[in-house]
Amino acid sequence: MSQLREVQVTFDAADPGALAAFWCEALGYEVEPPPAGFDSWDAALTAWGVPQELWNSRSAARPVGGSGPRLFFQRVPEGKTAKNRLHLDVRSAPGLTGDARMAALEAEAERLVALGASRDHRVDPDGRMELGFVVMTDPEGNEFCLD
Repeated sequence: MSQLREVQVTFDAADPGALAAFWCEALGYEVEPPPAGFDSWDAALTAWGVPQELWNSRSAARPVGGSGPRLFFQRVPEGKTAKNRLHLDVRSAPGLTGDARMAALEAEAERLVALGASRDHRVDPDGRMELGFVVMTDPEGNEFCLD
């Protein structure tokens, strides 16, 4: 039998700190706090001798209260060039259907656009299998769905 494991989702990014801040707002997460013994990440990185130009080379976000995967953001030199093969579904209208569901998804889409996301397209309920969702991109172009 397999052992239960935690999952971390890693994003390649141009600006890890800014992308972590976006996802913290989007999901109600918090930026990973500095290690014990340090009042700030700047203090920790200074103590460890990390050059200042590397301070924004990574960041992490974690769920408040510990429910959900940790998100890790790492700076990479190349930009995004193709559609994601994996994306997050942000469950923004659990239990809702029809017009109420789509109204909740639209309200969340507007909130996230104000934070720097972009709206791609909407898929309406079809009365059969499709409940409806909105496809979005985060500030660095990573696709995700409001579902």
